[in-house]
Amino acid sequence: MKSKDLQAMAANCGSAARMLKQLAHPRRLQLLCHLAEGEKSVGELERLCLASQSQMSQFLTRMRSEGLVDCQRQGSNVFYRIQDPRVRELIAAMHKVFCR
Repeated sequence: MKSKDLQAMAANCGSAARMLKQLAHPRRLQLLCHLAEGEKSVGELERLCLASQSQMSQFLTRMRSEGLVDCQRQGSNVFYRIQDPRVRELIAAMHKVFCR
């Protein structure tokens, strides 16, 4: 392998490791699995994940600050969606491997 290719691989491994670390918590992963199906309100996510409003708020706030999800307010509701398309691809690959 060429030196340039090795450098690119090392840089990409660092980026991949950071992304996988963000996905490593079971509840965060569960949230992303639900969001991979499409945009969801906070209330929907609370019901789907059997989580309290405060727990959900903590997870979503952190995931938003890390660039994994984005949100949009519509009246009194806040809707979340996956922001990074790479996350959607990773979730689909993990679903194929672990959820069949």
